[in-house]
Amino acid sequence: MDFQVRGMTCGHCERAVTQAVRGLDPDAKISVDRASGRVSVESATDAKVIQTAIEDEGYHVSQ
Repeated sequence: MDFQVRGMTCGHCERAVTQAVRGLDPDAKISVDRASGRVSVESATDAKVIQTAIEDEGYHVSQ
C-alpha cells in the first residue's frame, strides 16, 4: 500500500515514519521517498491503522 506523507523534511522524519509502522508490524517492508513524500508499506496491518500511526507522529497522510 502507498501513502502520500506531507511534512517529511529530513532523515529524522523518515526514521519517525518507519518506526511508527514498525511499531505496528516489526516485519513490515517499508520504502520511504522523502523527495516525493511517498511511503510504500508491505504489511498485513490495515492501511487505516498504519495511516493513523503515521499521523500520530505529526504528518499529514493520504492514500
